[in-house]
Amino acid sequence: MHIYIISVGLKMPAWVSEAYEQYLKRLPKTYRIELIEINPVKRTKTANKNNILKQESERILAAIPENSTVIALDEKGKAVSSKHFSQKLDYWQLDAVNPVFLIGGADGLSPECLQRSDDIWSLSSLTFPHAMVRVIMIEQIYRAWSILQGHPYHRE
Repeated sequence: MHIYIISVGLKMPAWVSEAYEQYLKRLPKTYRIELIEINPVKRTKTANKNNILKQESERILAAIPENSTVIALDEKGKAVSSKHFSQKLDYWQLDAVNPVFLIGGADGLSPECLQRSDDIWSLSSLTFPHAMVRVIMIEQIYRAWSILQGHPYHRE
């Protein structure tokens, strides 16, 4: 299975990269995880938020591989449990679906990105920095895999 994480932002702090890599190492080689980093639009005092969002969304949409299932991560999306995520992961694996997770920048995802998505999930009703969402997503992929393996990492 090929899993894509498309995320706005380059040059993450070392702790983000280290945490991401730690979870990535725990996953089996059959899970090909590809992080696609989108160059954020430079923000200035006079920058228009809508223009920034439009430019970033064009970059995100252009990076989505063909024939993939797109999940947008948005605070207004539906809450999904780790157990449900593991069931989706199992389904995708059996049906040879390549999921793509979209992580917006500082201003989130545009309506165009949300419309392009097959589903919209919320990781929490809390707001997280987009850099941290990368770590949360890779951890949740690992957690979902561990649930499917009956590994004791996940406890209910």
